[in-house]
Amino acid sequence: MHEEYILAVPPGRRRQLAIGWLWLGIIALLGAGLFSVLLVLSRTPYVQDIIPWIDFFRTALVVHVDLSVLVWFLAFGGVLWSLNSTPRFIFLGWAALVFAGLGAALMVVVPFLGPGNPLMSNYIPVLQTPLFMVALSSFGFGVMLLVLRGMTANAPVGLYMEGAGALRFGLNTAVVSAAMAVFAFVWSYLAIPDSMTGKAYFELLFWGGGHMLQFTYTLIMLVAWLWLASASGVRLPLSPRVVSILFLFGLVAVFMAPLIYYANPVISGEHILFFTWLMAYGGSLAPVPLGLAVLYGLLRSAPASGSQRPLRSALWTSMILFGIGGCIGFLIQGSNVTIPAHYHGSIVGVTLAFMGMTYDLLPRLGYALPNIRLAAVQPCVYGGGQLLHVLGLVWSGGYGVQRKVAGAEQGLDGIEKIAAMGLMGFGGLIAIIGGLIFLVIVLSVMIKGSQAGKEAV
Repeated sequence: MHEEYILAVPPGRRRQLAIGWLWLGIIALLGAGLFSVLLVLSRTPYVQDIIPWIDFFRTALVVHVDLSVLVWFLAFGGVLWSLNSTPRFIFLGWAALVFAGLGAALMVVVPFLGPGNPLMSNYIPVLQTPLFMVALSSFGFGVMLLVLRGMTANAPVGLYMEGAGALRFGLNTAVVSAAMAVFAFVWSYLAIPDSMTGKAYFELLFWGGGHMLQFTYTLIMLVAWLWLASASGVRLPLSPRVVSILFLFGLVAVFMAPLIYYANPVISGEHILFFTWLMAYGGSLAPVPLGLAVLYGLLRSAPASGSQRPLRSALWTSMILFGIGGCIGFLIQGSNVTIPAHYHGSIVGVTLAFMGMTYDLLPRLGYALPNIRLAAVQPCVYGGGQLLHVLGLVWSGGYGVQRKVAGAEQGLDGIEKIAAMGLMGFGGLIAIIGGLIFLVIVLSVMIKGSQAGKEAV
């Protein structure tokens, strides 16, 4: 029997809570998009000479990364975890949204209040100002409450495993992974010596938990792939029980984290190395087989029609970018722009899946149907631009162009480097246009309001 991997949207306060998390994610993307304009221009040959604010480049990069990855991804997790919840502890869900929203808003404001003293630590870059730490702490506390509610108010999977039950199981694994990230952050904070400061401190503080967050994002993305496939008419060659087993595979590596912490001091090289290996080899346990099954279903399915087209477009581009990003990870040698090429491909794959999910969720949450023609093109524009951006970075990385620098620091002393970074900049600008199209499509619908929300009020 053909199974549908789609969750029913619950009524009442859980629906409104999901809408609140969606608003937070969309606003975070809007802020990230504004900061991204300066980022791309400040690294594009010739144009970069007009923008001499290297320190502000790094400050903008910090806020852009935190909004476009940390806030957007976890806010979308909040959407799905709210839909997967029971009415229990609903007040905890609203408290989580308030703290997370206040923290995200403060992140946007801080760069304009004075020197940010940016620090480009991996996974969660920071501005070394007290106010930014307050912002990050507030958002982190909100996520802790979100995860706590996700683990205590999750809806039952059901005795008979159906497609919806498999999705609930997948979302439960993502909550467990997020809880493990919280555990890792706390352990690192308690274990790092007080004498350690600066980049070394934050690098170690976010290393273990940052890797756990990558597993969380991937598990949520896999839920989105299954949902988008079903909603766009793809018949998947997977039973719900097999899907659940694949989600378990994705969670296996997460449970290695406590062993790494127990066996190796946080400040040791082994701690860093083992988490790197864990991500490199454990991160593919679920995405590869599940992705191949979805790809098989896509290739055997009839072309999408009507409202299915935006979902199918987002699914294709998400899988392509995520796959390319994963393959590039095995090409990394040294600290150059091949590294951002790897994670840009991977995180853009996640972002595209969430964009497609947004198109499908809007009418389910009571909003009007988005502009189908524009929504079907938008993933191709955004994904195509990001693909050029990634290819430019990989090309530049082959010539040793360093990461996290701008302007003259890039050392673009040859036509090959200039051409490669020019491709990166051109792709980035196309991606910005694609991102703006997404925001226009979604905000034009959400600003008009949810009919369900009006009825609830």
